[in-house]
Amino acid sequence: MNDDLQYDSTGIDLTKASEGCRLTAYQDSVGVWTIGIGHTGPDVYDGMTITEDDAAIILLRDISSAEEAVKRLVTVPLTQGQFDALVDFTFNLGQGNLASSTLLRKLNAGDALGASLEFDRWNKAGGKVLAGLTIRRDSEEKVFVS
Repeated sequence: MNDDLQYDSTGIDLTKASEGCRLTAYQDSVGVWTIGIGHTGPDVYDGMTITEDDAAIILLRDISSAEEAVKRLVTVPLTQGQFDALVDFTFNLGQGNLASSTLLRKLNAGDALGASLEFDRWNKAGGKVLAGLTIRRDSEEKVFVS
């Protein structure tokens, strides 16, 4: 249904602005090893370094995974803005969180407005509200309703 949609420059800019780019591995606010533009996983370790080209390649791979999850989980037609917002959300929080979210349930039930109001519920890490996540969710909501 949404197979023709691709994460566009608006979405990529949203992800880059929210994540930044760090070429040396670091632990995020909850201790997860991260590198590049928000990449996490078992391949990231203390002391790891990459190039800017590596970061761009890894980002495209990670975004591809998030795109596929959104296309698989969303059962209603999406606008480009909705798709971009959901891909960034999924990139940041993982497909499991999207799959179990009230946001997805409302969207798939045809309540796009209700779904848009769910973004701000996802502004915590380790049980604490983080300003950066609040800003990111606000940005996603704006893109979603655009």
